[in-house]
Amino acid sequence: MVNNNRVHTSTDSPSNERSGLTGGSGSSRVKRRRFLQTAAAAGVITSTAGCLDLLTDDDDDIGDEIKIGMLAQQPEEHPVGAAQAAGAELAVNQLNEEDGILGAEVELLTRNTDADASTGLSRYRDLVIEEGVDMTTGIFQSEVLLNIMDDIRDQQTLHLTAGAGTSQTGGMINENYDDYKYHFRIGPINDYFLAQHMLQFGEDKFDEMGWDSIAVLVEDFAWTEPISDVFDDDLGDLEVEIVENTRYAGDTEDFGPIYGPLAQQGIDGAFTVMAHTGDAAVVTWSRGEMPFGFGGIHVGMQLPAYWQLTEGDCTYGFTQTSATPQTALTSKTQPFAQAYIEAFDTAPVYTGYIAYDAIMLYAEMVEQEETTDSDVLVDALEEVEWEATTGTLEFYDSDHQFAHDPIYGEDHIWPVYIQWQLDDEGQGVQEVIYPDEHATAEYISPHWV
Repeated sequence: MVNNNRVHTSTDSPSNERSGLTGGSGSSRVKRRRFLQTAAAAGVITSTAGCLDLLTDDDDDIGDEIKIGMLAQQPEEHPVGAAQAAGAELAVNQLNEEDGILGAEVELLTRNTDADASTGLSRYRDLVIEEGVDMTTGIFQSEVLLNIMDDIRDQQTLHLTAGAGTSQTGGMINENYDDYKYHFRIGPINDYFLAQHMLQFGEDKFDEMGWDSIAVLVEDFAWTEPISDVFDDDLGDLEVEIVENTRYAGDTEDFGPIYGPLAQQGIDGAFTVMAHTGDAAVVTWSRGEMPFGFGGIHVGMQLPAYWQLTEGDCTYGFTQTSATPQTALTSKTQPFAQAYIEAFDTAPVYTGYIAYDAIMLYAEMVEQEETTDSDVLVDALEEVEWEATTGTLEFYDSDHQFAHDPIYGEDHIWPVYIQWQLDDEGQGVQEVIYPDEHATAEYISPHWV
């Protein structure tokens, strides 16, 4: 697993040719508004905290080393954080095997946010102020990201989020552009679009799945509040009966009292938004053979090992995710996934794809602009149209309510839905069931329904 202390990346991990994975000139198209901004003074510019030296006109040239800071949730043990750190490590190893960035060796420093806002802030300051990294990436929990936004403003160091989905950051950039412009989200799509994509899935798939009546079950955490807002406004547009649309307690362990009345009402499916409570929810549904389908957003089911972890209880459940090793969302999806599997002996979780993309996009922007100056790179990123592993990446502009978030749409970032099914040997596999152009299987109803 990836070391969460200071990591100097090596070239031990296998890699594909850089031209096939990094979004070089043969695989991406960059709309350029190219100019270099010079610093107002030739001396050292310090942050408002008085601690961090920023690049000036005298030291714009790339040195011998570029430092990248990764903020991952418990990277030694948590699957989402481990994938963030591993995706970043793979990117850095591949870059160094290809002469780094403009000849500078890339060093990756990974820190554990411990899923805690105050710890995340402390680790961010360690990376930016003490270690002097050139950019930061990662962060899974929205609370952690929101707690460092003011420091991103103060330190003026580029941060490319690879995990957290809060839409609040876009509003902060929209309202105070010069302060917060240093934040971009590489993925996933934000919470508002996660909800919109669920509704699109329902519109496109519920009829053929036989879901004529549903109950919407949303765990009561801060990250799900914008999703519930969208559901409250737009669920009625689906041509199904909404038997229930509820937020349930975030400490729920016994789902029997929730499922019992739904079974009695004869629903066809439970449309879910779950992360922290998903294990208990899926186990109770499966072992109780609840007479309805189950799925929506379920973070646990995104994990490649989830079938083994639940002893098969996730079979027939489905979830939204950013990419899978089976899909070819772009020419980079499968090469990255196979390189990741070869390097780490497991398939990547969605954060692995996104963290990899964050570093590769950063590398291309530095090479294009020939500087690590954050202000210059902000301008370059605002004009980018880039092939990522998860789709075509462009960002909403500063006038948009979701400024610097990835553009959502079929021609941009459009997540897939996977269902856990059994293969010919009776082993659980993740099959893509949506969208149709990437599907590897049809949706299968639970055998007991």
